[in-house]
Amino acid sequence: MSDAIIQMKNIQKHFGSVIALAGVSVDVFPGECHCLLGDNGAGKSTFIKTMSGVHKPTAGEIFFEGKPMSFEDPRDAMEAGIATVHQHLAMIPLMSVSRNFFMGNEPVKKKFGINFLDQQKADEITMQEMRKMGINLRGPDQAVGTLSGGERQTVAIARAVYFGAKVLILDEPTSALGVRQTANVLSTVHKVREQGIGVVFITHNVRHALAVGDRFTVLNRGQTLGTAKRGEIEYDELHDMMAGGDELAKLVPELGKQAQ
Repeated sequence: MSDAIIQMKNIQKHFGSVIALAGVSVDVFPGECHCLLGDNGAGKSTFIKTMSGVHKPTAGEIFFEGKPMSFEDPRDAMEAGIATVHQHLAMIPLMSVSRNFFMGNEPVKKKFGINFLDQQKADEITMQEMRKMGINLRGPDQAVGTLSGGERQTVAIARAVYFGAKVLILDEPTSALGVRQTANVLSTVHKVREQGIGVVFITHNVRHALAVGDRFTVLNRGQTLGTAKRGEIEYDELHDMMAGGDELAKLVPELGKQAQ
């Protein structure tokens, strides 16, 4: 396997007396989907915010392409090649797919010494990039609000890939989607991996993780419970780890006594 694109080593994050992360280590390789699983409050959000430059770690080390790295802010991380697609997409529903795709990064052409929006180029690139991801739009001027949830996720992913993402963080991309839309997103993840991009797939859905993951790391209360490769762990074991495992097993008899 190639060298890791990003390595997060023994990451700790404290908010005053609250310990959100207590020494989490995760690495991401080119063309790999690394699934990060955990229940609410496990530390997933804090961890990806640390990876993407929103938070600075209290302790621990970050290596990007083999070099020590400290991101000052999310723009710093994005310029390095770390892109995050959030659960709640930053898109304008009434605006076209093309305008959403290039928002803030529009191609320009010079005329009479003045820069103008090159709408034709933007439209051509949008259609091309969406076809690569398996989405056939009616046209580049189609409003984003007319797309399904899965298609909107794909627009955001295609946009991140086009603008040079080396690591793509997907924050609960399937949590609010139906079966068909979820299949679209999981298919898109496969296409992204084929381009050599490392994917961090945040989810609490074990089945979705097993459908795309190459490795799986489970978080619980800011700590890593373990990392396993595809084929080394089964659904039941992964689900039990995420749900609390031994803690849940101890709790069930107590709940049974209370119900009697």
